[in-house]
Amino acid sequence: MMRIWILLCLPLTLWAEDWPQWLGPQRNGSSSQKIAPWKGDLPVAWKVAVGEGNSSPVVVGDILILHVKGPNTQHGASTETVLALNVKDGKEKWSQTYEKPKFDPLFGKGPRATPVIHDKKVYTLGNTGVLSCFELETGKEIFRVETLDDPVKDNLVFGVSASPLIVGPHVIVQGGSKTGKGIKAFDKSTGKLVWTSEKNDPASYAAPVLLGKEIVTLTGGHLVSLDESGKTLWKHPFKDALNESSTTPIKVGDLYIAASVTAGAVAVKKVESPEKKGDFKAEPVWTNKTLTCYFSTPVPVGEKHLFMVTGSADFLNASVNLRCVETATGKEVWNKPKIGKFHTALLTLGDGNILAHFDNGELALLAPDVKEYKELARSKACGSTWAHPAIAAGHIFVRDDKYLYALKIPE
Repeated sequence: MMRIWILLCLPLTLWAEDWPQWLGPQRNGSSSQKIAPWKGDLPVAWKVAVGEGNSSPVVVGDILILHVKGPNTQHGASTETVLALNVKDGKEKWSQTYEKPKFDPLFGKGPRATPVIHDKKVYTLGNTGVLSCFELETGKEIFRVETLDDPVKDNLVFGVSASPLIVGPHVIVQGGSKTGKGIKAFDKSTGKLVWTSEKNDPASYAAPVLLGKEIVTLTGGHLVSLDESGKTLWKHPFKDALNESSTTPIKVGDLYIAASVTAGAVAVKKVESPEKKGDFKAEPVWTNKTLTCYFSTPVPVGEKHLFMVTGSADFLNASVNLRCVETATGKEVWNKPKIGKFHTALLTLGDGNILAHFDNGELALLAPDVKEYKELARSKACGSTWAHPAIAAGHIFVRDDKYLYALKIPE
């Protein structure tokens, strides 16, 4: 009888962890979820109509948050909307809409930065730099601040895009391109500006990431490491000719790896100064100018290889390739051409397989094969998209400019 009781007490399905921020629980594009190869299209548990945007969904518990373009008001003002949905059925729990400066860039008029859920609060960053904080359960607004000195003049060409990062008592964001330069830390409870770092660097579209105790990001001119107080620990010159650095840096072993659409990719390691303990510099290990990543963050495959989605800034003949690259040298091992037009999101699963979300909306399951491209399953998931999927609560959540879909993970 005891065995039967224990079995009855066990959950029938063990799902992966929450997906509370950009690139998932570890902010590195990885999930503990295992997904078996499937046949046909993944079943749709539900779908709901949503506003335009490239922002990705985030999930904690039974709540999914999505940041979208809101409706124009009666007096013509632009708005953004934060949606809180029930992960089981997609029904709305709450929504908040706020006005913002009018901004109509190319390639999407909705928010681009992905929200972060932390300590029962939701933080969103709009495409003109509006940083907001809401209670997760109720949607009550806690604060809303402008992160740019001038949200029109200081904005980037395609709008603020770097997803916010929570570090200790702060929420970290990238500034703008002119007077709003630099990396900024705001008090996560009040929205008050605490510090600004790298004021002389233009901002980029790249989200910051916490690697160990270092805040690492791509500005418009450097790969930069900061401590929690905003002090620069080390930096390496890395400038994209179009100021369109958009990928999140990663760390594999002792290598920090970054990439952009014109400068290619670089790997550096942190070296302590022999003259002064505690002072560091970035020492280049390799550079490969052919590894031009637009906004697809690379993922490690084992300890010795990376999968990287590379393309170019040629918008008339745009296409991206999937490359397997040696981590230690940056040398290409194999190349699968034309897997997308501008983008493919890559997520590493708990069994080592890779979930690829192509910008035509299709999903594919890839084997982590370092000898050749090997596809295990593929299906249609949504319309054309640049947003990353979220994996949580037994579902893969994907969105395009019209709908958010909850796709059932095969058991």
